[in-house]
Amino acid sequence: MAEFTLTGLRVVQQVAAAGSFTRAAELLGYTQSAISRQVAAMETAAGAPIFDRSRRGVALTPAGQVLVRHATEILADLAATELELAGLRDRLAGRLTIGAYPTAAMALVPRAMAQVISGHPGLAIVLAEASTPALLRRLRAGRLDVAVIGVGHGLPDYDLSELRQTTVRKGDLLVIVPDAHRFAERVTVADLAQERWIAGDGATGEPQFGAWPTLADPHIAHTARSWPTRLGLVAAGLGITVMPSLARPVLPAGVRAVAVTDDHWPGRATVAVTRPRPSAQAQAIVAALRDQAAALDDA
Repeated sequence: MAEFTLTGLRVVQQVAAAGSFTRAAELLGYTQSAISRQVAAMETAAGAPIFDRSRRGVALTPAGQVLVRHATEILADLAATELELAGLRDRLAGRLTIGAYPTAAMALVPRAMAQVISGHPGLAIVLAEASTPALLRRLRAGRLDVAVIGVGHGLPDYDLSELRQTTVRKGDLLVIVPDAHRFAERVTVADLAQERWIAGDGATGEPQFGAWPTLADPHIAHTARSWPTRLGLVAAGLGITVMPSLARPVLPAGVRAVAVTDDHWPGRATVAVTRPRPSAQAQAIVAALRDQAAALDDA
């Protein structure tokens, strides 16, 4: 009994699209006799002619229209299956540990993790949140695959020798104020002079966000270790604080971000640091970090 074949369906689809056996043979790289044999086999399987032939070419019969419609669906499903299987064969697997300073861990890193996991579900990614000095110690000790750190003005000159660095984002700092604060969307350093500040409070030697970096003699009203506490104090109207702009998309209700015009502030950068020869898994998360940083800037 004659049966439909994938080769036969492809040939029929191509003849229908090209409008002739000769053109279909050229496009598929077959001989014209091979095309004719495949069409004849499909007509036998269909139990009816597929094409009406004339000197001007070929046209689909009603049976041919039905067959081509279903052939198109079958071949599209097959192509999707092949792509999905190829993705499984190419999938990154195993375990990756990424460390990040707290504000990078609020939005940027989780989104990059989600991007990688969606394409490589066999890869388990673990997030470790710590200060930059602690992250670099863990990276050098082999306890992290990737460390996401901040570098630039006002931060220590970290030892990054023999480590691979990829700039993920050149960003800025924002001032976080209560919703009802008098500040507009952008202010100057002079506008900040009389404000009460909520500063970070961490272990000795760990860099913390204090008041605006170039502000002289700021009034530190409160200190708090965690971001939720700092932002809660701001929302309550007890002061304002400084936060990297990459955390802007996840600010809670009750606070808003204000940009600062400051010609004396050169800015900072978020950098992904790996060992000199990063694994394929580490390279994938670094690429995703750059993708998501660009997406945050566009948001």
